[in-house]
Amino acid sequence: MALSVIGAGFGRTGTMSLKQALEQLGLGRCHHMEEVMGHPAQVPLWADAAAGKPDWNRIFDGYGCMVDWPGAHFWRELADFYPDAKVLLSVRPEEAWWNSYSETIATVLAMREKIPVPHIRDMMGVAQTLIAERTFKGATDKVSILSAYRRRIEEVKAAIPPERLLVFNVAEGWEPLCRFLGKPVPETQFPRVNSAEEFKALMRKMSGG
Repeated sequence: MALSVIGAGFGRTGTMSLKQALEQLGLGRCHHMEEVMGHPAQVPLWADAAAGKPDWNRIFDGYGCMVDWPGAHFWRELADFYPDAKVLLSVRPEEAWWNSYSETIATVLAMREKIPVPHIRDMMGVAQTLIAERTFKGATDKVSILSAYRRRIEEVKAAIPPERLLVFNVAEGWEPLCRFLGKPVPETQFPRVNSAEEFKALMRKMSGG
C-alpha cells in the first residue's frame, strides 16, 4: 500500500484530529507518532531513518497516509518516494502552536531520559535528533523555534506544486480537506482531539506515570 497523503506539518498542528479525519474519509490507517508509541518494532526503523537509512516500505506497511512527526520531518523524501501522494501541510496560528508545543512536546523531550518505558525513551531520543537538533538547530527559545515553524511552511509551499498541496487549519473543518481529496463531506463533526491536557495524560500513561 502506497501513501496517498503525506503530512508535512509540525506536531501540535491538529495532527491527531487529522489522523482521525483521514481514517474516517477512508484513506486507510494513518501513521502518527501515536502509532510509534504503540508499536515498539517501529522505533528501530525510525532510528535507521534518522541515520539516513530509511526503509519507507517497511515503516509505512499497512498505512495509507501519514501526519505528524516523525514522518513529517521527512516530507521532502516522502514526496519524492510517493510521487502520486498529495501533501497536506497542517498549520495553526503561531502563538497558539508555540504555547501548545512548549507545554507538550518540548517538555517531553526535555525529560526523555527519565521515561521508564524503553521503547518510548528510545523514540524520544530519535525525536530529539529530528526535532530539537535538526529542525530547531538546538534552539529552545520562542523566537528561534517560531522562525523554524515559519520556515517549514515556506519551504513546503515553495517545493510542492499548488495542485498537489493543501495548507490546512483543522479549524476550517471538512470542506477544504474533502475538496482537496475528492471525498464527500461527512455528516459528522470534524474530529477535535488531543488537547494539551489529553497529550500530557497520554504521555503519563505511556511512560508508566
